[in-house]
Amino acid sequence: MASTWKGHLTFGLVSFPVRLFTAARSETISFNQLHKEDGSRVKQVLFCQAEDKPISRSEIVKGYEYEKGKYVVVEEEEIRKVAPKTAKVMEIQEFVKATDVDPVYLESSYYMAPDEGGEKPYALLFETLKQLGYFGIAKVAMHNREHVVILRPGEKGMVLHTMYYADEVRRLDEFKPDLSSLKDKELAMAKMLVESLVGEFEPQKYSDTYRTNLRAMIQAKIDGQEVVETPETHIAPVIDIVEALRRSLEMRKPPMVASAATGDADVAEDAAPDRVRKARSA
Repeated sequence: MASTWKGHLTFGLVSFPVRLFTAARSETISFNQLHKEDGSRVKQVLFCQAEDKPISRSEIVKGYEYEKGKYVVVEEEEIRKVAPKTAKVMEIQEFVKATDVDPVYLESSYYMAPDEGGEKPYALLFETLKQLGYFGIAKVAMHNREHVVILRPGEKGMVLHTMYYADEVRRLDEFKPDLSSLKDKELAMAKMLVESLVGEFEPQKYSDTYRTNLRAMIQAKIDGQEVVETPETHIAPVIDIVEALRRSLEMRKPPMVASAATGDADVAEDAAPDRVRKARSA
């Protein structure tokens, strides 16, 4: 696997060589645009509205709209002059508590591996951050952009995430929940329902059903078979929240939990699984 960046990670007077490898990428099925009449590929035409005619790509330049309808032309060479050169050093600015980092700031993910000669300091940093519960905040220039990145100890090694800047993250106060309307009985039953659905995090259990269906549909068309429509998902009607929780618990079982859901909050507390009671007391 080819690395996407190679250089030195530094903090204080410590410096050691590392490499970055892309950790994840989105998978999708792409389509080409065809002429409906004859099935041939079509090309996108660039059209000049002022001259009322199509133009070639060689006649295109970049422009920034600084006022409505007014543009300043920016040349590719001018952009290259101000773009940061890919750096060979990634400097850790500070360490922060892992619990203070909101996941909304995490962008792209990379695995960070030690390069030759960097194995021991890499392992030392990994274990230190893991035991202390800290993440590292570093700065690096790569791919013609300066990035602030978050370094964290993963399951088997260091993971790096490029970070969104504060002005890139939307702040929407209207999504803040109103906790004043919650009742103890509702919260107790909701905790029981959540606990009944608890499982181990195993990413391999999950798959892109739409992509699978899309591939099956394409293969069916290639084979001249009929395309079968995906069954519609039925949404449960909106009912009283306590009734909805009670029914959900009855569906989940075991019987003791279901019967507890029909009683008051005290009964539900007595019948709750050990892990639920432990979670409440923690």
